[in-house]
Amino acid sequence: GTLVDATLIPSASIPHDNEARWAGHRRRKPVHGYKAHVATDQEARLIRGVEITTANVHDAAELEAVLPDAPGDTYGDSAYAGSRHGAIIRARGGVPRIVHTGTWGGPEALTRLQAHNAEVRRVRARIEKVFGTAKRCYGLRRMRWLGLAKAGLQVRLTAIAYNLRRIWRLLAPVPA
Repeated sequence: GTLVDATLIPSASIPHDNEARWAGHRRRKPVHGYKAHVATDQEARLIRGVEITTANVHDAAELEAVLPDAPGDTYGDSAYAGSRHGAIIRARGGVPRIVHTGTWGGPEALTRLQAHNAEVRRVRARIEKVFGTAKRCYGLRRMRWLGLAKAGLQVRLTAIAYNLRRIWRLLAPVPA
């Protein structure tokens, strides 16, 4: 399977970074910067696809760019809901497993929706650990340079470093 999500990364400088944009997120403070769109492997949590955009671009806008061929079950949050995104996933041979909001059809439909969302969230939450590790250990709390091209380079190099470390951990012998 594949997990897809996006995360905001603040710019190195608000007044000097002309390519970065502002983005707000519900109850959080607005961020001036960029957004990293990421697709990871469900089991190994290896990063399979990365795209970087300005912060004001919608999470699902880069779904087609980051989604690998034959993604299997594709887990995402409610930003990836909708027939257009489901069609993109199905065209690649995957099955959309997306968190949905709202329901029609009474209490039975609501119960089914809550059970579906609980199962999807349990698996989808694993991608947040990838973002946490990248921000905590690899310096993605904010961009180091100005401009979209350099931001893209920083995110891609971080993804490479993360994957190298993750592969090393996966291949290490398990102590008995």
